[in-house]
Amino acid sequence: MSDAFVGADNAEAIITRIEHKSRKIESLLKQSKTVEALKTALEGSPPNTRDERCKSANWIVVHRALMAIKDVDGMFSSLDPEYYDILMKYLYRGLSTGDRPTCDQCLRIHEKLTEKAGLGCILRALADTINTV
Repeated sequence: MSDAFVGADNAEAIITRIEHKSRKIESLLKQSKTVEALKTALEGSPPNTRDERCKSANWIVVHRALMAIKDVDGMFSSLDPEYYDILMKYLYRGLSTGDRPTCDQCLRIHEKLTEKAGLGCILRALADTINTV
């Protein structure tokens, strides 16, 4: 087990950071700053823990930001490439929910992300079994 991963004793601290991030995202969404909200949601992701509560809490925050995106093309004009791989991971998590609106949104974004980032982005997301979301 890597030292970079924190144990359950630090899970509460991670949850607190995610709650703070969630409040910031809600504020950005109220200002219609959807891409900034998505960037904020993706920052620090995935949380350095194997604790599923932390991963689920972070997914809820990312999901909220993803679902607020209306203009996918516009999103990519201001989303830095550094976010592409982690975004792809969350798109696959979204697809795994089986929730129709979530899957529809994830597929829309997946199509554009694959155009922008290429197949390597998909391979990196699927091959990385350490930093799961």
